[in-house]
Amino acid sequence: MLDEKFISSICGPALSNSTAIAKDVGIWSQVLSPSYSVTGAFKKSSVPVNCIAVNDTHIYAAQHEKAYVHVYSRPRGNQEAFVAFPERIRSLALAGDVLVAGTAEGRLMLWETTTGRLVSTPPRHVQAVSCVVATPYHIISGSDDSDIHVWSLAQLLDLDAGEEHEPERTLPNHRAAITSLAASQDSNPDTSIVVSASKDKSCIVWNYRTGDVLRSLLFPSFPLCVALDPASRALFAACEDRSLYLVEFFAEKALLGPSAEDASTVVQVSSPFGVMPSDAGSATCLAVSYDGTQLLTGHPKGQILKWDVADNKTPVEIANLNAAVSNIVFLSPFPETKLIVAPTIIKPNQAERNYTITAQFNSDLGAKTSFDTLLNTPGFSQQVLENAIAQLQQPVADSAREQELAKENEELWEVINEQRALQKETLQKLAKSTTS
Repeated sequence: MLDEKFISSICGPALSNSTAIAKDVGIWSQVLSPSYSVTGAFKKSSVPVNCIAVNDTHIYAAQHEKAYVHVYSRPRGNQEAFVAFPERIRSLALAGDVLVAGTAEGRLMLWETTTGRLVSTPPRHVQAVSCVVATPYHIISGSDDSDIHVWSLAQLLDLDAGEEHEPERTLPNHRAAITSLAASQDSNPDTSIVVSASKDKSCIVWNYRTGDVLRSLLFPSFPLCVALDPASRALFAACEDRSLYLVEFFAEKALLGPSAEDASTVVQVSSPFGVMPSDAGSATCLAVSYDGTQLLTGHPKGQILKWDVADNKTPVEIANLNAAVSNIVFLSPFPETKLIVAPTIIKPNQAERNYTITAQFNSDLGAKTSFDTLLNTPGFSQQVLENAIAQLQQPVADSAREQELAKENEELWEVINEQRALQKETLQKLAKSTTS
């Protein structure tokens, strides 16, 4: 059975002098199922909301009101590096081995962790970058200035970029600060959606490839954090008034897709999925499990609550971290298989002129491959010949399309024969009338 693991962080001082919680711990590695347990703890971090990023080897944690990031090694379970940046960091995201940081001055900084290269954009946001998300080919940044910028990842990392970096497009419909972003990881242009939450009490579903508004959602209170379910079928939103909402995109009355109403129609969301307990307060962060059946919410009083999406029962408190919970990140139960891994990071250096990648191969380079076998065999190998003969001996199976074409040809020949018979009969009648 696969384990469901997640990372959680806190921001701020301890709420009580409890001895049950280890001192100085700021980040926890935990298992949700099959049974809850704590598997690791990382010390000396105070991580604000939207300021943590995790991959298979490292945890990157920006520090509260600071211009540096703590880097922790997950395999070794300790702090690996202390990385200083030119500006205070307000948000983090990972795009492969590239750490994307949104700064308090309104710019993005991209750090290639395997090379140390640091790319910085101009301050295209006029206020702090409050949240940033990465998709396969784009970076999307939201700001306190109410704007959302969509950036091309390839252009940002271009080695020959001679001009200042500019966003591909701006999504400008909000009227107040952006509090959260959630994006699908689909590379299809038609289903590339991002959901933005704002202090104007609305969430907007966008196609970030085209800049089109797909749906506007209006809430009774402004949403603090949002998350998409793994298949991008539904939106979870936690609001300031302690309400938790579940908005299904493809319910009986669809909000997205060809059967949905006109995109200009604003949908009023008024029926909450649940309400946070009063002793916990509003959720500051939330995350959905990889099977979409469970939801975790983090709270200012230290609680982490588990919600059952299918049963909609009263939430269960699975942990109390004795400080404000700022981030919850689920880890994939199916780790990526990469050709190379970076067991250690290279600190950013803007003055570095050489481009050198430091990584470790994930497989044995000396192992014999199928290409090596073909290369070292005179002519065609026995295996290749046997596979070719087996394919030639297989009977050709009529596909459904071929059968359909044959049926259409038969119908056409019937029509042609009927027309020929009619023509023959008409000519015979004409000949008789001419003779008489």
